[in-house]
Amino acid sequence: MIKKEIAEIKKQLTHKASTISKIAGCYVGGEKQKIASLNNTFLALPEEETFKYFEFFSKALSGTIGRNLLNMEFPLETEEEGGTQAELLKLRDSGLKDQELLERFYDRVIDSYEYTGNYLILLVHASYDVPGRTTDGLELEDSSDEIYEYILCCICPVELDKAALSYDPLAGVFAARDRDWVVEKPINGFLFPAFNDRSTDIHSLLYYSKKAEEINESFIESVLGTVKPMTAGTQKESFKDILESSLAEECAFDTVRLIQEKVNELVEEKKEEPGPVVFEKTEVMDILSESGVTDEKLEKFDKCYDETIGKKATLQANNIVDTSKLKVKTSRVEIKCSPLEAELLETKIIDGRRCIVIPLDDGVTVNGIKVIPGKIKENEENN
Repeated sequence: MIKKEIAEIKKQLTHKASTISKIAGCYVGGEKQKIASLNNTFLALPEEETFKYFEFFSKALSGTIGRNLLNMEFPLETEEEGGTQAELLKLRDSGLKDQELLERFYDRVIDSYEYTGNYLILLVHASYDVPGRTTDGLELEDSSDEIYEYILCCICPVELDKAALSYDPLAGVFAARDRDWVVEKPINGFLFPAFNDRSTDIHSLLYYSKKAEEINESFIESVLGTVKPMTAGTQKESFKDILESSLAEECAFDTVRLIQEKVNELVEEKKEEPGPVVFEKTEVMDILSESGVTDEKLEKFDKCYDETIGKKATLQANNIVDTSKLKVKTSRVEIKCSPLEAELLETKIIDGRRCIVIPLDDGVTVNGIKVIPGKIKENEENN
């Protein structure tokens, strides 16, 4: 799913536009015991409650694609009877009205979900009448292409609120307030099926993780059964390790700077495309080649890529390179600059030592104090 498709579903998460028919949930204790459950017609709930639920479900569709929001596909075997995708499809088709299916889902979550403390499993069922669109993107309110029927799941921590003093008007005193168990915003969740190309895709789902590097792999494997993605951090570290090991002595300052420049150029060229910029292995190797990496090192990179990441695996541009800045770090200092200014950084041999050189202009400050670059030059000449 891309930003526009996610935003289209999020628009339904308001009281006025809601397409949610049913809400169900299970409150789980820290010892993995079921404490309570709920199953209600959603719009029959008090409005102040539905607003909070909308907040939770909207949060599960928020974040950066490729980091907090991950598009995942089901292997074919999961779509067979008894498979994870088949079970999710049954749950969706039941409209959350089959309590046996719900309990089976809760049990799988409880068995596999890694969390210390109490949490609430929330599920909603909705049916969205997808409006048609003209070729130039205008929405046709009276024209519908299909009904997108889906379930949206959130897993929300339930925490004791902070101890506090409150005023008791009957006793006329300040006293310790009773602490309540409060449902927090979700830390994981998923939308099934995916809404790809503004249409139902039962072979995929959209997964949410509040922390990009804590995706709860056992939950993904046991409950969803999707192909586990590489997290943003894993992509970054894998790419770094492959570069360092395969390029070896060619992994020089200027080479790495050029690689970042090439990635930034491609991101800029593709900025009008709807989804994040993703590179296949051949595209990454083209970037390295254009940055001056030799054929010998490219062959090593090719082999390391297959062994570490996977021959057909892709890398997201903003996961392997920080497209917002260039950061150069030594054991003593750290330099940060815009990628557009990266070419100002040069390496030179000065007094027998390799140095990073930054040209000075009239805008130099030290601790916020404007200094005159010319005076620095005069002092150097006098010495």
